[in-house]
Formats: sequence, structure tokens, C-alpha cells
Amino acid sequence: MSEAMINQAAWQHAPGHPLRTGVADLPQLATNEIRIRNAAIAINPIDWILQEIALLPWLEYPAILGSDVAGEVTAVGSGVERFKVGDRVVGQAVGTTVNEPAQGAFQQHTIVLDHMAAPIPEDMAFADAVVLPLGLGTAASGLYGRTQLALTPPSHSPSARSEVVLVWGGSSSVGCNAIQLATASGYRCVAIASARNAVLLKELGASEVLDHASPTIVQDVVEAMRGRRLAGTLHATGGMDECFAVVARCEGSRRVAATLASPAERPAGVEATHIFGTSLKDDEVGPMIYRNFLPRALAARTFVPAPPARVVGQGLEMLQAALEALKDGVSAAKVVVTLP
Repeated sequence: MSEAMINQAAWQHAPGHPLRTGVADLPQLATNEIRIRNAAIAINPIDWILQEIALLPWLEYPAILGSDVAGEVTAVGSGVERFKVGDRVVGQAVGTTVNEPAQGAFQQHTIVLDHMAAPIPEDMAFADAVVLPLGLGTAASGLYGRTQLALTPPSHSPSARSEVVLVWGGSSSVGCNAIQLATASGYRCVAIASARNAVLLKELGASEVLDHASPTIVQDVVEAMRGRRLAGTLHATGGMDECFAVVARCEGSRRVAATLASPAERPAGVEATHIFGTSLKDDEVGPMIYRNFLPRALAARTFVPAPPARVVGQGLEMLQAALEALKDGVSAAKVVVTLP
């Protein structure tokens, strides 16, 4: 391996320990993989959870965590036709799902499946684009997965539909992407979030934003839905019991796709499914989003990276501070580290 291609990674050696930088292998690419020289890495809640506890029984430590990368393609597998060396891309890494450190985000070079990456415009900063992947993938899996809400796929010229998609936790990463996707599928979108984030969410396409802090939030949402039918509900974060109470009183679909496992006790007739944010690597949702929808939507600016990036520093050594910043709590922002 040449000196220029020595790969450094921020390793998670065991749960309960901080990240430590060290050398990581650069294995040969499979036919459907690309290698990205990371220019920006974003942080998700699952990252600090996996740093604290061995949540995934199949994941072996030491591990390379992280899902969100953006940078330039440095190599392509023999079967890859969509990308070439030098392309600017954003990609969803799945290393912790497949137990492969080379496919983790927290390193200089990450291997990504070609159907889990998309080109980004020349004038889009890597730090902006990198807020997308896991939030987008989770939202898309919840909205379009056959065992989830199974809604109409997004389109570049959607036909207006009368049904409403309810997004609970609209200012989260998953929520911001769900609002844009639901709108691109032609649905009206009602979002539940902090009142201070209402402007952002309406810019993303929400027709109404209701304040999650309202003491009458259940009645507020029920009133807003009067005369409308639910196409489905995506619960990203926030009061799950309140969300279920609303769905139980609305017309239309009683199915809720949730990022967290739901409690066993819920109103009669309300069905809850648990979203796994990397399931789209194995089904039709991955190509639907990363191949058919996202490239053109980003180029046309009809889909924008959201929530905005909050860059906390540069270099792999800043990833630990980034994990701690996210654990401390952020609102309507995505914690990002850039690489030189």
C-alpha cells in the first residue's frame, strides 16, 4: 500500500471507551461497491449508543462506527457503471449492519454499495450533503418499505393526493427527510415539532406544523386532521403515546412506522412497525431513492439536505467531541466533522 493510501480510522475498541485513531485496511472492492475518500462525516444517535453499549448482537469490536459520508470516489468495483473516480458523492455506509469495518463511516476511506450512494452537485458542499444518508434512508424505509407504510414512491413531478402523512418529530434528521419525501410523493404533510422550527419545516414542505409542547397536542392534531384521511404516520421522535392516541382518533390508515420499538400497550386498531434504517440496502427502496430519485432532486434543488449541518471541527480526532455534542442534545441540526 502506498503512503498516500494508508487509511486511518477512529476505532471503537469496546463499548464504554472513547474512539482511538489507528490504521484500517483498504480491502479489494466487490463488484457493486465504490470507495469514497471522505471529506465530511455526520453523526447519528445510533453512533453514541453503540459507543456506550453493545446494542447490536452481531457487531464485533473493535468496530468502525458511522453511517453518513460525503466525498470523492477513489475506486469503483468492476460492475459499477453509475460512478467513476473523481465523482462527488454522498453515501450511506452500512458497516455496523454487516459487521465490516471497511464499510464504516468513521475513517478516511469508506466502502459503500453503489446503490446506496448518489452524485451531488458541484456547488453543494460536502458538509451540507453529508447530513442526508441515515436520516434519508430511515425515512424512506418507513414511508415506502413493503412491510412499513408502503406509500406511493417519490416523483420529480408528483400528482397531488388528498391523503395526509403525519410526521411526528419533524425537525429531527429522519423527520426533515420524511417531510420532503412525503411531499415528493404528492401527499400533504402535517408535522409535529417544536414551534421554533416551524419555519424550517414549512420550507421543506409541511403544510402545517403543530407544537409538540402544547398541553393539548393530541386534540390539536385531531382537529387539524378533521375531514382528512391519514395515508400513514411516521414517528421519528417525541411522545409515542400521544402519537398513537392521535392515530386512533383519525380517519384512514392506523399504521405507524417508528424508529423505536413501540410499547406493547397501544390503542386498539393501531398497528406499529419498527423501521430498520439500513433495510433499503436489501430491497427496492435503496435504488428507488439513491438511483432514481435523489440525484435529479438534488441537482434541481427540489430536495435539500436538512436539517442544517453543525460543523464541530476537522479531522478524525474530532469525532469523539462530535459524539459528545450530539449526546448532549441538538435541535434542528446535524453534527458534522470535516476531513482535510
